[in-house]
Amino acid sequence: MACSQGRDFMFCNFCGTMLTLEPAYAACPLCKFKRNAKEVVGKEICHTVTAEDIRRELGISLFDKGDSGDNSVQWSKVKKTCEKCQNPEMHYSTRQTRSADEGQTTHYLCPRCGFQCQES
Repeated sequence: MACSQGRDFMFCNFCGTMLTLEPAYAACPLCKFKRNAKEVVGKEICHTVTAEDIRRELGISLFDKGDSGDNSVQWSKVKKTCEKCQNPEMHYSTRQTRSADEGQTTHYLCPRCGFQCQES
């Protein structure tokens, strides 16, 4: 089967509804528009979806945005000195950014100066 570049062959020209395929024609169930089945049979729609497309659609970021207001990251406190301002306490979160058989990555954020670092 050939991959069709014109992806609208399975949709009604008038109302945009997906056509249903009958033996001799493809028909619109709403407005009764008909297209010859020979125009439709043997065509294939190709569409590639990447992991980045899925994350973007779901609103998931791959990396933390720090203190940008993203409430999806749960930060916990730990007694770790900030390398930049020497604050004795930092916030941290962990994420599995590599394969499942490897350890998590810990992201640190200083609440005082906003310095960010990570440990793998």
